[in-house]
Amino acid sequence: MFPKPLPELRPNSLAYEQTPMVKPTGFREYDARWLFEKEINLMGVQALGLGLGTLLHEFGVRPEIVTGHDFRSYSASIKLALVTGLVAAGIKVHDIGLALSPMAYFAQFDLDVPAVAMVTASHNDNGWTGVKMGAQRPVTFGPDEMNRLKEIVLSGAYRYAEGGNYRYVPDFGARYIADLTNRPKLKRKLKVVAACGNGTAGAFAPQVLEKLGCDVVPLDTELDFTFPHYNPNPEDLKMLHTMADKVRESGADVGLGFDGDGDRCGVVDNNGEEIFADKIGVMLARDLSKLHPGATFVVDVKSTGLFITDPVLQSNGVKADYWKTGHSYIKRRVSDLNALAGFEKSGHFFFNAPVGRGYDDGLLTAIHVLEMLDRNPDKSMADLYADLPKTWGSPTMAPHCADEAKYGIVDQVVATFKDMQAKGEKVTGQKIRDLVTVNGVRVVTEDGTWGLVRASSNKPELVVVVESPVSEARMREMFKAIDAVLRRHPEVGAYNQTI
Repeated sequence: MFPKPLPELRPNSLAYEQTPMVKPTGFREYDARWLFEKEINLMGVQALGLGLGTLLHEFGVRPEIVTGHDFRSYSASIKLALVTGLVAAGIKVHDIGLALSPMAYFAQFDLDVPAVAMVTASHNDNGWTGVKMGAQRPVTFGPDEMNRLKEIVLSGAYRYAEGGNYRYVPDFGARYIADLTNRPKLKRKLKVVAACGNGTAGAFAPQVLEKLGCDVVPLDTELDFTFPHYNPNPEDLKMLHTMADKVRESGADVGLGFDGDGDRCGVVDNNGEEIFADKIGVMLARDLSKLHPGATFVVDVKSTGLFITDPVLQSNGVKADYWKTGHSYIKRRVSDLNALAGFEKSGHFFFNAPVGRGYDDGLLTAIHVLEMLDRNPDKSMADLYADLPKTWGSPTMAPHCADEAKYGIVDQVVATFKDMQAKGEKVTGQKIRDLVTVNGVRVVTEDGTWGLVRASSNKPELVVVVESPVSEARMREMFKAIDAVLRRHPEVGAYNQTI
C-alpha cells in the first residue's frame, strides 16, 4: 500500500525520499498549485496521480486521460510521476508532450479521451507546479471534485487497478496548430506583436499567427522557464508596458500577449494603449452579437459593468450573466447556460459552439480579436476601443494574504458591507445600490461605481478591482473605501500593484 502523504517533510532527508509529501493547501478551488520540493515531492505527485485515477473510477468515466506539460525545468519529471500514479490506478494515459493547457483540452476532443491532467503552474513564478484537471469535456474540476480528490490523496484511500498503460502521441502540436488555422486567412494585412514572456506559448503562438496571414513581430518568444524579462501574465502591467513599447516601435496594428500556459490573451492597441481584458470582452461581444443576435455571455464579477449598460449590446439583445471568477466556474457556467462565450477579466475567454468548443484558449481569443479587426477594415483597434462608453477601471490588484486566512477575511469583509447596507450607511458618500456576493463581494453605489474583494483561487492573495462610469476620482475613492475595510485586518499585506 502506498504510504499516506505527510504535509511537511525536510528536503534531502531519508523520509523525504521515501514518503509522499502533499501540502493540503495546494488543492485549490478549481486546480492544484504547489511549490515543488517545498510543498510537494515526486512521490507526492505519484500519490496525486493515484488519487486522480481513483476519482475517475468513482465518476464511472472511461479510464483514459490526456496529459501534457509546460516548459519548466521540472515539469516533465512531475508529469511522469503523475503518469506512474495514474497507470497504477488502471488508467490509460495519452501523453501529448510539451503543450499549452488549451492544447490538452483540444486533445480530449481530437483523441476522444474523457479526462485531462495538464501539468502547469501557468504564470506562477518558477518553482511552482500544478495540475489542471477535468473528466467531462470541456469543463474542468470545480470545488466539489477538488475537495474529493484532496480527501482521497490525504487519506491514502487509493484504488489500484489493472489495465493501466502509457502511450506518447507524437507531433500533437502540429495537429493543434492545424485545427486553429483551418479557417479562411485574414483579408486584412495585419502586423501583430506576439508577446509570450518566454513561456510555453512561444512554441506555438507565432506559428499560428503567421499561418493566418499576419506579419508577426515576436517578443520574448524564446522558451525560458526563469522568465528573465517579466512574468508571462497578460494582467501584469510590466508585460503590458513591454508590449506597448514594442507596438509603438514596430508600428504594429495590435499587440497580443499570452500567459505561461497559453490559455489567456492580453491586448494592446495600435497606439500602444493597454486594454483590460474585460473591455476586450465587451468589444468581442459587440462583434459576435451582430452575427448571433440575442446571445448570452457569461462574465466574471471582476468585469466591467458595460456588459449590462452598453447600448450596442442592449440593441443586439445580449443577455449578460455575472458569475464567479475562475476558469472552471466560467467554463461550466458557459456550458450550463449554452452561452455563446464567457469572459474573465484575467483574460480567460471561452468560446462555445459555433465559435469554439467551450474551453479557454488564448490563441483562439487572439484569432477572434484579429477576425473582429478583419470585419471592421475601416477601424483600428484604438477606434474600436474608443467606440465603447468611457469607464475608469483598475488593474487586478492583489494584497498578500495567507492561504489559511484569506477565505475567512473575505467572509468578514462581506459581512461588513452587508451590515453597512442594512444600516443604510454610505460608501464613498453614496448609498449601496447592490451587493453581488456570488464570489466575494462586489459593492455597487448609486452612480454605478463599484469595488470588488475576493480571495485568489491560486495564490496566497486577495483580489481587489474597482471601476467607475463617472470619473477616475470616483474610482480612486472606491479603492480607498475598499482598502480601508481591508486594513481592519492585519493579516492583509502589501499590494502587488495599486492605482
